[in-house]
Amino acid sequence: METTVNKLDISSLDKVVLFDGVCNFCASSVQFIIQHDSSQSLQFASLQSSIGQQLLQHYNMPTSLEGVVFIENKQAFFKSKAAFQIVKYFSGVWKLLALFQILPSFITDFGYDIIAKNRYKWFGKKESCMLPSPEIRNRFLEV
Repeated sequence: METTVNKLDISSLDKVVLFDGVCNFCASSVQFIIQHDSSQSLQFASLQSSIGQQLLQHYNMPTSLEGVVFIENKQAFFKSKAAFQIVKYFSGVWKLLALFQILPSFITDFGYDIIAKNRYKWFGKKESCMLPSPEIRNRFLEV
């Protein structure tokens, strides 16, 4: 079942993780998030999808943006700030990753930028966006 953009009010979407759909590291990260999201409330869309592009435009972000973006409470977070916002939804020991947000953002963003810049070289790239399994398809805004 495909969700169409026309049926969604972009401004009402909340707890959305936007990710690079062709990046192997990003696809693995989405799987990790799904596995550790104790609330099961996070939704996902690729940056390349029409919903992803509309959300970027809605939040006045460049449509060529790379990396993760997290939409929560009508606010868009990116780079390490997005990661720290997402970690709030984790359970168990993984929630402790949030402790790293006490570091200045120029340090955490520096680490984020190194991974983002090298993600295709280190982890590879797909020819097309990942397709979610039937069990988690309902958490993806556009399939």
